[in-house]
Amino acid sequence: MNGKQRINIKQGLKVNIVLKKDQRSGKLTSGIVKDILTNSASHPHGIKVRLVNGDVGRVQEIL
Repeated sequence: MNGKQRINIKQGLKVNIVLKKDQRSGKLTSGIVKDILTNSASHPHGIKVRLVNGDVGRVQEIL
């Protein structure tokens, strides 16, 4: 599934995100979606979400 389309992202999904500080390295962080922060239907770098642990980043993969 595609992390660039908001319709694919739901609360409670397990995803891999890239944090702002990890954008250069591309290091991914796994977690469960708590909030969807991007309002538009799509975003070229991934939909921005907040995980249940508080991390904020853009979805790269839906697991």
